[in-house]
Amino acid sequence: MFSSIIEGLGYFGIIWGSFIALVQGIGIYKIFRYYSSIPPDPVSPYLPKDEVPHVTIIRPAKGLEPGLYECLASVFHQSYPKDKLTIYFCVSSTEDAAYPVIRKLLDDYPGFDAKVFVEAEDPYLYGPDGHVDNVGPNPKIRNLSRAYREAKGDIIWPLDCNVWIARDVAGRMVDKLHGFRPGGKQAKPYKFVHQMPLVVDTVTSMSSSNSEGQTLLSGSSVTGGSDAQSNVDVPSSVFSRSWAHGGGRLEEMFMATTHDKFYGAINTVGVAPCIVGKSNMFRKSHIEQVTDPAQNPILTGRAATLPKGLDHFSLFMCEDHVIGDLLWRSDLPGYANHGLVWGDLAIQPMAGMSVPAYVARRVRWLRARKWTVLSATLVEHGVESLVCCFYVSFGLTSAPWFHQNLGIPQTWRALSYFWLAGVTAWMAVDRIVFKKLHAGQSIHVDEQTPLFARGASRGGAEKRRFGEWFLAWLGREVLALPIWTWAVFLGATVNWRGERFRVRSDMTVVAIDAESEEQSTLLENEYSENRTSTSSARGKID
Repeated sequence: MFSSIIEGLGYFGIIWGSFIALVQGIGIYKIFRYYSSIPPDPVSPYLPKDEVPHVTIIRPAKGLEPGLYECLASVFHQSYPKDKLTIYFCVSSTEDAAYPVIRKLLDDYPGFDAKVFVEAEDPYLYGPDGHVDNVGPNPKIRNLSRAYREAKGDIIWPLDCNVWIARDVAGRMVDKLHGFRPGGKQAKPYKFVHQMPLVVDTVTSMSSSNSEGQTLLSGSSVTGGSDAQSNVDVPSSVFSRSWAHGGGRLEEMFMATTHDKFYGAINTVGVAPCIVGKSNMFRKSHIEQVTDPAQNPILTGRAATLPKGLDHFSLFMCEDHVIGDLLWRSDLPGYANHGLVWGDLAIQPMAGMSVPAYVARRVRWLRARKWTVLSATLVEHGVESLVCCFYVSFGLTSAPWFHQNLGIPQTWRALSYFWLAGVTAWMAVDRIVFKKLHAGQSIHVDEQTPLFARGASRGGAEKRRFGEWFLAWLGREVLALPIWTWAVFLGATVNWRGERFRVRSDMTVVAIDAESEEQSTLLENEYSENRTSTSSARGKID
């Protein structure tokens, strides 16, 4: 009996490893195909003026993120006709460190239809006829709500404040959403389009380049905003420096290897939504339709009682993924589900993220995903190199076929050799993929392109020698399993944008703090009484 179990587990390990290799192979192929050269020019910016769709760009801001000015300014440098762009910046209050930067941008680019919305001044929330609970606790949706309500045109493009985009991205996003092709051809339009994200850790160049860089490495400039320490220095000792700023390298590594390989593969196969909330584009008319139970029959139970429009998602943790999932599952004839805009990267500069901050960030993602796609989350540890290679090595040294036909010894020593060889090969592939994405070969570089976005092959400031790259790769791989265990089995609370939340099994969140613990508990009990058909409100997270 025991030997049969071992044999079965061995064959399972081989099958699992083969499946992961296939998925990664698809993702790697797509990365090399689309991120080795600059994508073709977009079509939509050069259509007759009355045929160019109007786009409302909404950029929520929180704190003084690294490269904030350059990231926010990138929307003003788009090749898209500026009379077809409306740009809304959003902050929670005028006390936010991002507010002066936004005001400077508005002064520097006076010819655009651009303005800033302050959540604390929203009459729907704080006016005479408003109420603070008109929008749920999700801080990002509360930040975006007014801008969405006052959007011009049908296309909405939420774009995180810490993301930089190249000059033609707006055009290619619109092309994908509407199905515009060169030569007047028309492809099937999409409900929802998005970009592949890439993180660039800039702490080295910012700390050594100039005084402005040193300033950005203090206070709320730390990526993660509210999780930042009051002061961020660059310690002299290697260990202290790695602990205080190594989280950025770990996040950079995760996004350019494991994340983007699977992101590319899943979006190629298209069996389920796989999106990250950095740069997403959709139609306001679609959001209004799919959040209206009178027009969308999949909204039942509690989901049918939520507000319409963007505010529908204000009770959820991963609003971007819940939006994408609801659009995916809703019947909108004539539209394809989700489209990844291949070749264009949503580049996030990062600086000052500590190792604990990186761990907290990954825990937050996993705890949100835990109630989104439980089965996928439970097996997610198996896609990481150390665990996956162990599964395959166990299979090769346990399944009788390999011993009988290939003479592979069924010993722990043989297992360790196979495991080490597999991990080494995995690392080599990750190194190749990382260098490809960070080379910046698909980025249109001009005088407005900041150093962090130029890529290693285009004069970028950040280059990773193998030694420092290997340490970041090894650190991320070693931390992957403990982070997964902590996130999935050892808690349900997260810290997000300076607030603590409890993530509930229907993906909604309850704010937690010392002053409102009792109120939150009462609110949670009220929600629990009405909780039905939670699957209709669940979203997907990459």
